Amino acid sequence: MRMSRSHVEPGSTVNERSVTTVSGDQVAVPAPGRLTHLQFRRFAGCPVCNLHLRSVVRRHGEIEAAGVREVVVFHSPADELLPHTTDLPFAVVADPGKRLYAEFGVDRSPRALLDPRAWGAIVRAVLSGVREVARGREHLPSTSPHGGRLGLPADLLIASDGRVLAAKYGEHVYDQWSVDELLELAARTPRTPRANPSAR
Repeated sequence: MRMSRSHVEPGSTVNERSVTTVSGDQVAVPAPGRLTHLQFRRFAGCPVCNLHLRSVVRRHGEIEAAGVREVVVFHSPADELLPHTTDLPFAVVADPGKRLYAEFGVDRSPRALLDPRAWGAIVRAVLSGVREVARGREHLPSTSPHGGRLGLPADLLIASDGRVLAAKYGEHVYDQWSVDELLELAARTPRTPRANPSAR
């Protein structure tokens, strides 16, 4: 069964806050003068999450050039996440208590893994993950991950004033915006002056 939580709808407003990344930095959500892509993933080392995040890493320059800051939330503790995220060029936030998941209405469901639409991605993710682990580029996930394996992904695009411009709540584990979809959504939004990239 899906958890009965209220999804955040486009047009609603996200309160300003500062979140702590796994590296100890403070990041403002929403980002001043930029769009924020707030995405919710699953657990540290999740093969399907890694498959998606590799595409984000490859095109991170395009995402930044579009005025978008990536903030990625996992439901694992920071000490479990850190070995898996040292090479990621964007903010990664640990939320083991699922406070942000509850606030933004992010669900979990057995269909995260059982939906046939996810099976191809799961196979690709496992095969790719084995290859990356063998090359020393990634680490194996825990056999019993904190928060379980049934989380569903979610994406929100948030304006600098906190308005939610678009939202997607996944129906299975690999149901999220592609980079192309994110860039298309960002292109529809009037550009605001960019803040200093070093500003938090």
